Parts: sequence; structure tokens; C-alpha cells
Amino acid sequence: MQFAREQGIAAVHLSSKTHPNEHDFAQAMLAVLEVYQIDLILLAGYMKKVPKAVVLAYPKRILNIHPALLPKFGGEGMYGMHVHQAVIAAGEKESGATVHFVDADYDTGEIILQRSIPVLPDDTPETLAARVLALEHELYADALEKVLASLSDPAEHH
Repeated sequence: MQFAREQGIAAVHLSSKTHPNEHDFAQAMLAVLEVYQIDLILLAGYMKKVPKAVVLAYPKRILNIHPALLPKFGGEGMYGMHVHQAVIAAGEKESGATVHFVDADYDTGEIILQRSIPVLPDDTPETLAARVLALEHELYADALEKVLASLSDPAEHH
């Protein structure tokens, strides 16, 4: 938030601390999104469900990145190191990252872009996490370009 403000970028903090009531939180989020005329919402490390009212107000306008090849290793409880531990425990030969549209459930929205990397025989959850994170940084930028291109080209809407 400090970095954003230093760059002259508006930064607003909303949470269960500022809005303990779930309905009030959703309404506050919608109000902020409207005030700043937000077209796309990009989630990164957001560990909660986006309020349903916000999801409904921004169909195919909320993107999330997940550190696995969805639909595998997604859903409630599948975040951070838990994902990489589960991938290794399952003996998977590959992992990766997925950018998807957010819907009402965890990690079930339409997949925008996915990329895989091999799981190496000596990988630990930490080494796998580091390689997936590097992949996530490239993938999110590519997925955003794809979404922006589809928004500017009506023929690509589905």
C-alpha cells in the first residue's frame, strides 16, 4: 500500500477488521470498485473467497492465479505450501500454475491459461514452490494480455 501511494496509485484497505459484517464488506468492496471504475480485478495471494455479490457484479472480470494445474490440487485448503506438499505426496510428474476466472467457489472458474513444469525427483515442497512462483510471474502477465486482447476484440468473446 505504501509503494502504491508513493507512486500516486490509489490504495484502499478493506478487510474483516474494517468491515466485520460480511454483507457490509461486500458492499464496501463494490462501492470502492465503482468509485475507481475498476474493469478487471487481479487476485494474487488472496486467501479468501471473493464475496458472491462482487463475483456476480464482475463476471469474467476477476482473475486469480493458483500454484497448481487445476482442476487438480485446488479447492479449500489448497493454498501455499499445502499445494506443493500434496503434489509431491501424490507422486505427480508435473506441476505448474493456472490463471482462471473467479466464480463462487474456490479454484473452479474457467481456466484462462495454464503452464506446467516437471516435478524433479529431488524436489521438496520448497524447491517446487520456488520454481512454480517464477512460472506464475510469467503466466499471470501472459494471461492478462490474453484477457485484455479478448476484451478489445469482440470476436474473441465467448
